[in-house]
Amino acid sequence: MFGLALKMLFGDTAKYLMLVAGLFFATFLIVQQASVFCGLMRWTTSTLKNVPAPIFVVEERVEQINETNPLRDTDVSLVRSVSAVRWAFPLYSGIQRVRVTDGSFKTVQLLGIDSSSLAGAPARMKQGKLEDLRIPNTVIIDELATTRLAHDPDHPIKIGDIFEINDVEARVVGICEAMRSFTGGPYIWTTYERALQYTPPSRKMLSAVICAPVEGIDANAAAAEIERKTGLRAYVNDHVGKNPRDKKKAGNYDKPFYGDFNTSTVWWYVRNTGIPISFGTTVVIGFIVGIAIACQTFYAFVLDNLKHLGALKAMGMSNFRLSLMLIIQATTVGIIGFGLGLLATSGFAMGAIKNAQPPFYMPWIIPVVAFGVIQLICMIAALLGIIRLSLYEPAMVFRA
Repeated sequence: MFGLALKMLFGDTAKYLMLVAGLFFATFLIVQQASVFCGLMRWTTSTLKNVPAPIFVVEERVEQINETNPLRDTDVSLVRSVSAVRWAFPLYSGIQRVRVTDGSFKTVQLLGIDSSSLAGAPARMKQGKLEDLRIPNTVIIDELATTRLAHDPDHPIKIGDIFEINDVEARVVGICEAMRSFTGGPYIWTTYERALQYTPPSRKMLSAVICAPVEGIDANAAAAEIERKTGLRAYVNDHVGKNPRDKKKAGNYDKPFYGDFNTSTVWWYVRNTGIPISFGTTVVIGFIVGIAIACQTFYAFVLDNLKHLGALKAMGMSNFRLSLMLIIQATTVGIIGFGLGLLATSGFAMGAIKNAQPPFYMPWIIPVVAFGVIQLICMIAALLGIIRLSLYEPAMVFRA
């Protein structure tokens, strides 16, 4: 029965290819758009990945990492006074303009970290030493900045090169790995005091306080205590690995008081931007196109082979076995179409990774859900064929 079903399917080459093409197109649209959406959402939390601090303390109305409501400088001491905090240091984060050698301007994400501890420094240095950041008028740039801030992309910026941030000199002493920011610009690290010199002055300049819990206290519990004692909002950074020894909880705070900063940031963009609607519309179009092509083509395939199926029915094959043949045929084209669509998406991903855009991130849940959706489309198409076959009388095969 299995072999007969496949022989009938592959025998009608035109409809078989049409079915595969429709499911391929649906798979590519669903997986590619969902992966680009996830990649874009990862970009929104890039600062949390690039600044490896367990807890971020921000102004009480801040809901996402790219939103800056400045704090008072005294808030650093206020956070340090909390008993659950092991260390706390200031952090500056803001978008600034860099003038490159040809006189043009580029936007960058400037990060200012504590000069004594270097807390919040990049985790992976490619060139140079992190300690050189303490030298006057120095910065560490990410790999994207080496080409983005260069006058000629064929001659990227290297250690020792100089550019200007708001007309103040900045000399490169290190190059690191970092995730691209949501705005698409590179990251630049310097000390907190120097970041204030690079930035136009204002009454309050402190973007956030980064801190860590004391040994034995869970980061969630420490964040809850910070909020209770200071009135500020404390978020846990889930991108920082947890210490397996930190198992002690404080009170009933087994989960973040407001959720971790990554989830809060992503949900802010989901609620307040049109990004989910834009990508979701394309995914829905892929689903509709898949249903339209697969159902219409498979129904036509069943009609063309109705006499053969009716003959099998007249010879005693049950409706169940005939229905199983249609399900096997639909499942087969679904697997082939899904496989080709996933392969095309992988090719797209390789190009996206090579060019560093568009953002692309495909967690395992995306292909699993997409496979389920494609098989659902195939089952709907098979159901239409089964209904038509069940209404077909075997005696009609022998009519002239």
